[in-house]
Amino acid sequence: MRKTAITLLTIILFISCNEKSQTVELQIADKTINVEVVDNDQSRALGLMNRESLEENSGMLFVFESERKLSFWMKNTLIPLSIAYISKNGEIKEIYDMYPLDETSVKSIRSVLYALEMNQGWFEKNGIEVGDSIIIPENL
Repeated sequence: MRKTAITLLTIILFISCNEKSQTVELQIADKTINVEVVDNDQSRALGLMNRESLEENSGMLFVFESERKLSFWMKNTLIPLSIAYISKNGEIKEIYDMYPLDETSVKSIRSVLYALEMNQGWFEKNGIEVGDSIIIPENL
């Protein structure tokens, strides 16, 4: 009985850890991007770890329950990234570059509701700056 329960629990955990994230399109200025949405502790903790690439106009949107100061690091993350910290109304408040495998915390100065990770330099390359707005669906 105990062995069956442990096996069942292991299967459930495996399935939940491997569920696909929701993917949505976001609009930033005249750019449309595809992002994976991560909105729970487990998926936020995994983030983009262990991935070897990220498509050109793709990224990951981290959604939190309430606005707060956030902190990200690049443990086990192989892709150079830029991160934008975004307020609840979609305004980009801060943008920082992050480097592969760097465990230094990249902290937001302001309280924000979202963090958007894109390939490093994507925001600059596309003329996206602090103060620009992102249209985020209300159901996130």
